[in-house]
Amino acid sequence: MLTDICKELNNWFDTQRLFGKFAVADGEITDDEFLSRIQPEQYFRIVGSVFNDGVYQFTDELSLHDEVFTGAVWLMAVPPSVIELAEDISGWVDKYGGVDSENMSPYKSESFGGYSYSKSGGGSSDDGNSGTWQSVFGNRLKQYRKVHPF
Repeated sequence: MLTDICKELNNWFDTQRLFGKFAVADGEITDDEFLSRIQPEQYFRIVGSVFNDGVYQFTDELSLHDEVFTGAVWLMAVPPSVIELAEDISGWVDKYGGVDSENMSPYKSESFGGYSYSKSGGGSSDDGNSGTWQSVFGNRLKQYRKVHPF
C-alpha cells in the first residue's frame, strides 16, 4: 500500500538515491553501498527491477525475488504519520475496497422489483461511501503531496 500512496502523492520521501547494477540473492540486496547506508526498519524504493519495483522495509523478513538489475535504490525517510495513514488506508481498503463491495459499485442508486437504494455522495471517511481511498483520505493525504514545477 505504501508504494501506491507514495505514487499518489508524487512523494517518495527519498533521502539518497543509489544508482548502478544491483543483485538480489536469497531475497536480499547484496550491494555493499546499500548495506552500509540502510538502517534497520528503514524504508527503501527499488526502481528499474523486473520483479521487485516498489517500496519495502529493511527487516529480517525481507524476501525479494532473486535477480540482477540495473536501476536505482532510493533510501527513504517516511514520517510516522504517513505509516499510520497507510495502515488506516489499508484497513479501509480491506473493508470497503473489494469488487463485491457496495462502495465499489458504479451506481449511485438503483431500483428493481420494488426495492431501491441510494448511496451517499458525501465521501466522508466515517461512512466509507466513496469510490476510492484517494477521495476518502484526500484531506489527510494533501499535506504530503509533492508538486514538481516542470
